[in-house]
Amino acid sequence: MARTRNSSNTTRSSQNSNVPCPEPDPSSPSLSSTSTSSSCSTSTSPPSLPYAVPSTGNEGRHLGHFEHTPNAQGLAPEIIVRASAYPTDSSLCANGLRSLSSIAAHAFVLGLILSASLISTLYFAYLRAEPHPIWRAPEFIATLCIFHFLEFYTTARWNTASARVSSFLLFGNGVAYNVAHGTAMCEILISAFLFPKWQSAFANAGTLAAGITMVVVGQAVRSVAMAQAGTNFNHIPAQEKKEGHELVTHGVYRWLRHPSYFGFFWWAVGTQVVVGNKLCALGYAYVLWEFFDKRIKSEENSLVEFFGSAYEEYRAQTPTGIPFIR
Repeated sequence: MARTRNSSNTTRSSQNSNVPCPEPDPSSPSLSSTSTSSSCSTSTSPPSLPYAVPSTGNEGRHLGHFEHTPNAQGLAPEIIVRASAYPTDSSLCANGLRSLSSIAAHAFVLGLILSASLISTLYFAYLRAEPHPIWRAPEFIATLCIFHFLEFYTTARWNTASARVSSFLLFGNGVAYNVAHGTAMCEILISAFLFPKWQSAFANAGTLAAGITMVVVGQAVRSVAMAQAGTNFNHIPAQEKKEGHELVTHGVYRWLRHPSYFGFFWWAVGTQVVVGNKLCALGYAYVLWEFFDKRIKSEENSLVEFFGSAYEEYRAQTPTGIPFIR
């Protein structure tokens, strides 16, 4: 980010002590005959004063320069900073890990898709003369958009140093993640157009309310857990204890041992209950249970190494909230 300095008052009060007034050249035809001795103002070319922009660690040291120039009246000299050279964190540039342009593009596209999906859901579910079961497809997409946006937002807000473009979790989640959502969308489309009775079977206001509750509660618990853990939260389990790594046992962690896993499990299963996917609801529950059962056991081996008896005591007193995973 370009760094500028406001030189309205402090500069004027210290200009004679900080900025050397150039010695007038009698032979110069451009010397002003009306210059005053107090202001040292001349019409000669102003000198340049080099300065170094402090490095913040991620960027190179750039050289800019101050210019000693007269103001509009040609009396009181001013100090300005040329922005031709300024410090730049390369990770914020295009294609960087924290590229601002990529973050803006991801958020913009997610917003567009979310808006289109919500409008489509309302249209097919309520605004048509006869509702069409295809409303489940845009509803599922809208839920995914909200989830991925909140993954980045909570990381950027409460764990800023770890925020990356990848924090949206849109890509690089593995084949299983993509297959799961692709299969869910296929079940929605196939059942909506080929087997509408199958899709509507066991789907009523009660199951819809239950599914929405699971999605909302799951998303809320996961986002709150990420926020309360702050810098102690990582999408990738830590293999070694870093400086400042603390065992979080307050807030939602007081009631759930792995609240972010609890939240994702029930959120994911709830998305399938909402759209009436019978096969995927069972498939999601089984695959996620297997995944979190292995992940929690592996992660807790590291946590015991990090925190010793403190974590063992915490584990004994606090459940996961995922069925049959103690």
